[in-house]
Amino acid sequence: MSRDEKKKVLFVIGMEQRLERFIKEETNVKPENMIILQTYQPVVSHPYDDLMRDIIIAVYQDNVEEIVVVSTNDYQKNTGNILNKIYKNQELQDKIQTLDYLFKNCMPEFPEGTVSVWLQGGKTLTDSVQKTVNIIRNHPLLPSHIKVKELYIDQGNEKLSEIV
Repeated sequence: MSRDEKKKVLFVIGMEQRLERFIKEETNVKPENMIILQTYQPVVSHPYDDLMRDIIIAVYQDNVEEIVVVSTNDYQKNTGNILNKIYKNQELQDKIQTLDYLFKNCMPEFPEGTVSVWLQGGKTLTDSVQKTVNIIRNHPLLPSHIKVKELYIDQGNEKLSEIV
């Protein structure tokens, strides 16, 4: 992956600590030109959610010229474990049912169809990240010269690949 060493690049990544180290080692971006925004899931669920606001602020405050959304292959198992914990909690069953009703019938306030879909962010991280890249790329508050890309890291063999 070749990059202009002088331009600022914003990486939107998950919370795994080794992701930050891996990105610093495997990309051609100097650390002083790298901004890393960590979130539990590198997914923008709505064009005006908090993560998108942070991205916009970073672009203007730090003169970011490129945004890279990083996905990994261990996302599904982590999300599945969290969903199981939530849905096994008997106290939450009535609340989940109410929220599912609201998600289904009170659009656009609730962007997804169910609590489960909202928590997962999509069927797969790849789908969610592609949607995120598209939302960022087409956001009306971002300058058109900002490049937006997706990187995929296979954590099993620590291979980095750019999704085009």
